[in-house]
Amino acid sequence: MAENQETQHEFVPGLDLAEAFFDEAVAPVLAEHVPDLEYSAALIGPGSEVLGFDDSMSTDHHWGPRLMLFLEPAVLREKGAELCTLLDTTLPHSFRGYPTNWTQPDPNDGGVQHLEPSGDGRVNHRVELFTLRGFFDDYMGIDPVAPLSAADWLTLPHQKLRSVCAGRVFRDDLDLAAIRHSLSWYPHDLWLYVLASSWSRLGQEEHLMGRAGLVGDELGSEVIAARLVREVMRLGFLMERTYPPYPKWFGKAFAQLACAPFVEPLLKQVLSAGSWREREAALVPAYRHMAEMHNALGITAPLSTEPSSFWGRPFTVIHGERFGESLRAAIRDPEVAAIAEKGLIGSIDLVSDNTDLLEHAGVRGAVRSLYE
Repeated sequence: MAENQETQHEFVPGLDLAEAFFDEAVAPVLAEHVPDLEYSAALIGPGSEVLGFDDSMSTDHHWGPRLMLFLEPAVLREKGAELCTLLDTTLPHSFRGYPTNWTQPDPNDGGVQHLEPSGDGRVNHRVELFTLRGFFDDYMGIDPVAPLSAADWLTLPHQKLRSVCAGRVFRDDLDLAAIRHSLSWYPHDLWLYVLASSWSRLGQEEHLMGRAGLVGDELGSEVIAARLVREVMRLGFLMERTYPPYPKWFGKAFAQLACAPFVEPLLKQVLSAGSWREREAALVPAYRHMAEMHNALGITAPLSTEPSSFWGRPFTVIHGERFGESLRAAIRDPEVAAIAEKGLIGSIDLVSDNTDLLEHAGVRGAVRSLYE
C-alpha cells in the first residue's frame, strides 16, 4: 500500500491534506445536514504530520485524510452516533487519490491503522469525535479549562505539550485556540525552574567526559559526551521557549532553532571526535554560546560566559551549576520555590526518557510525589 502511494502520488504534507479534506469533504457535509452544529475541527496530538515532520515514509501507517471534531458533551452524547452514521455514508471513498477508508486498529501493532481502498458501502473514516475535556483528559490527564498546578505542569511531557500546540485548527466554535494558547509555554517561574534543572544536569556531568577519556575509557567518554550534547540541545529549546518533540524528531526540530546554525556543527563535531580532547574542544564554544544566550534573556544577573578549568583539573567546563543556582534564586512563586528548594530535578522529561512514562497519561501520578 505504501509503495503504491509513493509511486502514484506526489507527497502532500499530512496537515495540508487534512485541511483540504475538512474544507472540501467534511465541512460541506456538516453544513448541508447539520447547519446549526457548533464544533471545532483540528488535527492535533499524535502523528508526525501534526509536527510537520512527515514524509513519504510516514504514509505507511496512521497517515491519510483524517481530522478531529470537538463537540459539546451533550451534543456528542445525543448526536454522536448520528453524526458518525452521516459521515460513514456521505464521505467520499477517496480524496486527492488517497482512500478515506481505514483498517480496524491492529491489536498486535499498538492499534495502528492503515489506509484501505473501498469501492462502495460505508467508509470507515478517521473523522474522530471528541469533547475537549475528554480528549485532553485521555491524552494528557488534565482538565483543559482548570488551572494547572506546578506539579501538573512538571508532569506534562514536552512531546505532548508540543503535539497539542502544533498541528492546525480548521474551525473553532468551541475556543480550542484558547486551550492551546494556555499550554503554549510554561508560566515564568516554572520556566526558570526547568531551565535551572537543565543547567544543573549539565554541571553534574560536564567534567566526567574528560575524566573518563583521561583514563583511556573513550567509549565511556563518548557516552557522556552524547548526554552532554543532548543537554546543550535541550537548553537551546528551553531558552528559545520551544517544546522539544519526541526523540525521532529531536534533531530535526533542533535544527529549526535560532541557535542551531552556530551550535549544531559543534555538536556534530563532538559526536564524531576521536578523543576526549577533541570532544572538549567542540563543546567549549557550544557552552560559551549557551551562556551568552542565557545572559541575553536577562532573567538573572549576567554570569561569566567563559569556560574554565574544573577546580584545577585539566577539564574545561562552563560550570553549569552556576546558572542553575542563579535561576533558582530568581524564582519568586512560593509553590515553585518550594519545589526548587528540594532540588533541581526538573520536569518529567529530565527525570526519565522512558517511553511508557512519557506516553501514558495515567502514569503521571507516579511522578507527582517528587513535586508535592
